[in-house]
Order: sequence, then C-alpha cells, then structure tokens
Amino acid sequence: MTPILPLLLLTIPGAEGYIYPNEYELHWSIHIVLYPYLTGLVAGAFILASLEKVFNVKVLQPIYRLALITSLAFLIAAPLPLMAHLGHPERSPEMFLTPHTSSAMAMFGFVYAWYLMVVLLLEIWFDYRKDIVIWSRDKKGLIKYVYKVLTLGVTDISERAIAFDQKACKFITVLGIPSAFLLHGYVGFIFGSVKANPWWSSVLMPIVFLFSAIVSGIALVLLVYVITSLVRWRRISMPCLNKLAELLLYAMIIDLSLEMLDFIHRLYESEESIEILSKMISSRLFISLIVTQLLIGSALPVLTLIFARFGRLPDEMRRMFYFIAAILVQVGIFATRWNVVIGGQLFSKSLRGLTTYKLEFFGIEGLLAAVILLLLPVLFLWILAKLLPPWVPEDQPHDTGHRTREVDLPPGSLPSSGTV
Repeated sequence: MTPILPLLLLTIPGAEGYIYPNEYELHWSIHIVLYPYLTGLVAGAFILASLEKVFNVKVLQPIYRLALITSLAFLIAAPLPLMAHLGHPERSPEMFLTPHTSSAMAMFGFVYAWYLMVVLLLEIWFDYRKDIVIWSRDKKGLIKYVYKVLTLGVTDISERAIAFDQKACKFITVLGIPSAFLLHGYVGFIFGSVKANPWWSSVLMPIVFLFSAIVSGIALVLLVYVITSLVRWRRISMPCLNKLAELLLYAMIIDLSLEMLDFIHRLYESEESIEILSKMISSRLFISLIVTQLLIGSALPVLTLIFARFGRLPDEMRRMFYFIAAILVQVGIFATRWNVVIGGQLFSKSLRGLTTYKLEFFGIEGLLAAVILLLLPVLFLWILAKLLPPWVPEDQPHDTGHRTREVDLPPGSLPSSGTV
C-alpha cells in the first residue's frame, strides 16, 4: 500500500521526497543568518585592532581606532536580528533577571554584556579619554556637555594619568582577545553542538566560525578604511593597506583549509546522512555554496589578493583590487552563514527529503527588514565616527602612540596612495 502522506507532500511546491509536516516551514529565517554574520564582523574587527595594541604591529596604527569603533557599531546591532526574529524584544532583559544557565542561547546575553561593557566600551574609553577631556573643554553647545558626561568626572590628563590609561588599555585588549574568541566561537558552538543535525554537528564548527570571523572582520575594516579615506579626501596608507591584504590572505588560506578539513572529515565518516547532504549540495545549495561561497567568495578573492599583493602593480590599481577582493570576501562569508543556517534546515530529519526556503520581501522576517538591519551598523558607525573621530590630525599626535597623519589634498585631485 502506498503511503498517502508522502504522496501529498510531493504535491507541495519546493518539497522533494519525504519530509515531516513540521519541516515544510523553516523555523530560522534570514535574521538568524544575520546574527552570526554580524557577530563575526565584531570579533574580526576587534582581533585586528588588537594586533596593533598587543602585538605592536605599528603599520596598522591608521586603522586601530577605526577598527575599534567599527567593532562597537556592529556589536550594538548584533542582537537586533535575534530580537526581531523572536518578536518580543521587551522580554530580552529577562535573560539577565532570570538566568537559565543550561541554555546556550540564554547565556549569550552574558557573553554579549561582558564583551560590550568590560571589553569594548572600557578600551575605547581609556583610549579616547584624553581627547574626550580636551573636547569637553574646547567644544561649544550641546556636544560639549555630551563630552563632559563621557569623561565620567575623570579630567586628569597629566602624563602619569595618560600612562595609566595606556597600560589599562593594553590590559583590556589582552583580556579582549579571548573574549572575542569566546563571542564568535560560542556561535559556532551553538550550531556544532546540535547532534541531531548532521549538517551542523561538527567539532570543527566553532573553529571554522572563528577564522571566518577574522576573515570578515579584516575585510570589513579594509573596506571602511578605503571608503572613509576616499569620502574625506585623505591619502590612504599603502603600507597599512598592504598589511591588511596580507593578513586577509593568510586568514583566508587558514579558513579554507579548515573548511576543507571539515568536508573531508564528513566524507570519511560517510554516515547515513551523506547521501541527502550530497543531494542538497548539488541542488538546493549549489548556487550559494559552490558558486557563491567557494568560487566567488573564496577562490576569486584569494587569487585577486595574491595577484595584487605580489604583482608589479601601481598603488591605485593594487588598492582597487584589494577593495574588490574585500567585497567578494563579504559576499562569501555571508553565503557561508546562509549555507550553515538555512542549509541545516533544508533536509528532512528522515534523511529522505528536501524542502525549500521562501524569502519574502516585506514582513518582519522579509528581505527588506534584513537589509535595514544590515544597514543599521553602518548608521551606528557614522554616529560613532562623528562623536569619537578615529582620525587624528597631523598637528595633534595621539598620546597613545598612534600617528595617523592626514594630509589635505588639493581641490579636484583624486586621493592617491602614499605613506602616511
């Protein structure tokens, strides 16, 4: 006798094979794709900033503060997709008031609060404190009082006080590196610990998430640095840009190696799920995984970075290739998050059927809402850059050792490369 339910499901658009009725609609939407994507950018940007502060990579001084406020802007926006998806953002404080320690998702609130309050805000405050005190004295109008509040009543900018700020800033940066690892490694841990899902269940998932976060963070800071320099008609430090490209290339090679290791491990195991996963990759995820993630988002930027960094190119051409590679990297990392979150819900737990994801345009879970959530950190970054400018004028060297020399360009000339 032929089962009736499978025959009925075959008539549902997008469904293929045998799926359970509750698997037709995906529970996690594009907002859950945005969540690991944004947290990855946060962790990657902070780790990049720590290279200058902790490991004394002086060539990265022009982007140190920019990386910090970029990390903060994206951290502020990181929980918004989750809150929009859950539908009751007013309930979010309850995770602090009634902590549920056995829930990995609930514990994210504490990881997020630690990273925001103890790591990023403190480091930025210590790094900017002298400037904030000076601005609170020199500025006029309402902004003067904003800076006065930001001083928190600490207005001592003697050499001894600034030296203490520098030491405190370095200590917090050291503390922040494992915190950044924890922030995004934890996201990979959530997916990797779901044993019932063979697409997610992997011991390498947190490590893969972590290195892909570093890749995306470096690419983001490179993009922000180039764009803000061009918009403000400032020269771009090519040694800094070259170092960013090198770091991006090396991080991508490690990330690709880990992903290939994870793939080979799955093939070697060849569990009963391998057949349906292979079918899903060759059909539902072919464009997003093979074409977008591997070819456009990984192989092409790696080749572009190698050609631009080690080829004999003029600085303008090299800068353009770096910029294109960084955009492709962002596309590839977003595709990675998409393939993990959406891909893990496309096959039936029966391992005998596939469903599909229908992304609507309007609605709280739609494409328009996702684009708005994705643009919000850019708005936050613009506000933070206005409040806490990450660029230091040439005649006002930064006391913590940063020397971001900025040179005004003559009217009508395009910003070109140069050592600043």
